[in-house]
Amino acid sequence: MALVRTARHLDAPVDLVWALVTDWPAHSRWIPFTEVAVDADSPVRSGLGTRFTGRTALGPVGFDDPMTVTEWQPPDGGTPGRCRVVKRGRWLTGWAEIEVRPEPGGCRLSWVEDVRTRWTPRWADPVAAAAGDRLFALTLRRIAAELAGRG
Repeated sequence: MALVRTARHLDAPVDLVWALVTDWPAHSRWIPFTEVAVDADSPVRSGLGTRFTGRTALGPVGFDDPMTVTEWQPPDGGTPGRCRVVKRGRWLTGWAEIEVRPEPGGCRLSWVEDVRTRWTPRWADPVAAAAGDRLFALTLRRIAAELAGRG
């Protein structure tokens, strides 16, 4: 298990950040070597029940990370937006939570993931957690840069 937590203040409105981080294909722009798409058989394109898959690959070698949105609370007048996805893949299991909370001058984007690999020994968990910390810090920096480019 690798529990990864990262957060960052963003100089953007809550609603804009929420719309961006819950646009699942947009994650392809921020997560290295990964393409994300809503599954063709997903019952909805956005919101509770959405199914999407991240395909992480370097050349011909890669794996799929299918997920389902199991909790969905968009921001509403000062209330934070929060969603939870459950990983349902052959290689990765666990969950992720994304929260967008209003703050003075913008909002705070928090991302927490509990990722488990099915065939990795437990002694590798600290290495996976450290790699996850770096990956999601990079992801939030890329989101911040994209938002700054919109201003």
